[in-house]
Amino acid sequence: MSTRFILFLILGLDALILIFQIDELSISYNETLLLNGNFSFLQILIKSSILLFGENDFALRFPMIVLHILSAILLYKISKKYLKVDRNRIWLVLIFVLLPGVISSAIILNSAGLILFGLLLFVYLYENHSTSFIYPLLIFYMLIDGSFVYLFMALALFSIYKKDRNFFLFNVVLFSISLLIYGIDTHGSPKGYFLNSLGLYAAIFTPIIFIYLFYVLYRRYLTKDIDILWFISTAALVFSLLLSFRQRVGIEYFAPYVILALPLVAQTFEHSYRVRLNIFRKNYKLIFIVSLAFLLINSSVVFLNKYLYQVIKEPRKHFSYNMHVAKELSHELKKRGISCVDTNMKMSKRLKFYGVTKCNNYLLQENYSDLINSESVTISYKNRVVYSANVTKININ
Repeated sequence: MSTRFILFLILGLDALILIFQIDELSISYNETLLLNGNFSFLQILIKSSILLFGENDFALRFPMIVLHILSAILLYKISKKYLKVDRNRIWLVLIFVLLPGVISSAIILNSAGLILFGLLLFVYLYENHSTSFIYPLLIFYMLIDGSFVYLFMALALFSIYKKDRNFFLFNVVLFSISLLIYGIDTHGSPKGYFLNSLGLYAAIFTPIIFIYLFYVLYRRYLTKDIDILWFISTAALVFSLLLSFRQRVGIEYFAPYVILALPLVAQTFEHSYRVRLNIFRKNYKLIFIVSLAFLLINSSVVFLNKYLYQVIKEPRKHFSYNMHVAKELSHELKKRGISCVDTNMKMSKRLKFYGVTKCNNYLLQENYSDLINSESVTISYKNRVVYSANVTKININ
């Protein structure tokens, strides 16, 4: 069986699982802000999809799935430089699609999926094509999203290392313009979110992989075995951790940069494994098996997250609660012949996507107690009530 066939089999199953997962989610409040808020390139992609497929959940999330699959293909192509055995490149792609952070970026509307694709595309073009592609691409990145500012910072440092004066000046200009347009939020008093940031990174990669990734980046620094992937990943990781000493950091904006280090991690692991005799390879096999097991468990938790409501005492503390309820609530309201309600702003914006608009004819008030009456509308997952609200008809003279 050819490696290319296995690659497309993995990506096909991955895309199929993500498409089935779409039905399990509702649009979140933050996603409504992205869809209807300030103009952005990602907004163009999503609205183009909605224009093509209609206003539904599939159209909402399809562009993110496409970016995710393209990112996996680019990672496979980039890894050819780092991994000589095709079978190991397949394992790398499998680990990539199983990472909890990658799964989230593949289906949730935020800039993480777009940034990850953009970074992989840049690295692929940089390593395989003329630099004439690079300059217009970086200008394009500057215009579409402020999160690419960390790429310009990393490339400026890389240019110093490579003693490339023109590329350094170019990236300093892009970095400066990005700061003027988008800025970097450094407000607030120092509150020490360093451990919190480390915990988020560990959740995105799983603890074993993140610890090994950190070790690989540090080891390559000591041995001076550094390249453009190392600079991009390390600069973003170090900057995010330094910033976390002062304030809470949006790790989702930095994680795509750190994910770029995966080929370096795989290369180091492959080299360490191959230079040892069979008798000394057992520990490496064990580490790989345990890491893969953790990935499978964590990805299963992401995909089967609604079962967690059975064990979580307070449903609102579920990590995906903000992406649940709205779609089912709109269906329940429509069953009662209600097509518009007056409710809190966040839920109102979410319901609007599903055709329940805002009006003064009905009042929808969430019931925070366990009391459920005949006027209540309830949403249950796996036989557990996770949302209850009272619907009251308002007499308008």
